[in-house]
Amino acid sequence: MASLLGGLFNNYSEVSAEELTQQYGMYLMPNEKIRSGFKLIRDSFLFTDHRIVLIDHQGVTGRKTRVASIALDSIYEVTMETGGTGFDDSEITLHYITSPFYKSNNVQVASYKFEFGKKFNVQSLYIAFLTLAHQNHQRING
Repeated sequence: MASLLGGLFNNYSEVSAEELTQQYGMYLMPNEKIRSGFKLIRDSFLFTDHRIVLIDHQGVTGRKTRVASIALDSIYEVTMETGGTGFDDSEITLHYITSPFYKSNNVQVASYKFEFGKKFNVQSLYIAFLTLAHQNHQRING
């Protein structure tokens, strides 16, 4: 019941890499491996060696599926909010480069927000993303 309520409030819950590989392995590039992932009621996001895969099941039946990716090497900033009292959720927002050339005069960027239940410890995920963003920032600007 708690996971259903969490799903209704747009909170992701962790799912095993094996289960996600069975369900979404057809969206992986050759030799790409799922490291971890999370699931909402119908939607999911996966962490692989190279990218974050966002899976959005659309429509009443959920048969229509939108798959999008965020390259791990494009993430340059991460913000985190922990859950407070009441219905506050924990959030992590990734800021990433969408233009094909990271070192150009016209860099295009976007952001994506993940919401988790207040009991989910987002700090370890935040540190992992922050470390990645720091490494990307040094590589891109170095």
